[in-house]
Amino acid sequence: QVQLVESGGGLVQPGGSLRVSCVVSGTIRSMYAMGWYRQAPGKQRELVAIITSGGITSYADSVKGRFAISRDNAENTVNLQMNSLKSEDTAVYYCYARLGRLGIPRDDYWGQGTQVTVSS
Repeated sequence: QVQLVESGGGLVQPGGSLRVSCVVSGTIRSMYAMGWYRQAPGKQRELVAIITSGGITSYADSVKGRFAISRDNAENTVNLQMNSLKSEDTAVYYCYARLGRLGIPRDDYWGQGTQVTVSS
């Protein structure tokens, strides 16, 4: 069993900052990429940021320069620091992890999501 538990969502004013975190737990043999996706009402889920096990990062163009992803390999956590937030960043943010388990070399896992609302 693998669990991804997000925390840190909430309501913030435009221009403000918010940090969301995700802890991955369970019987894990190998952790590969970790990241964050988001889904706004009426829109498809989109990639926000991703980080490899070696620390290489990639961001959606819409968040470059404003968001920063980081991970702690020892703790199996991934964080997303969001600065200069805009109303269009409002969405449910989902934690993502690609990992390997005994008998399952590589598979994708998702958290339940945490709501981020940017509004005055």
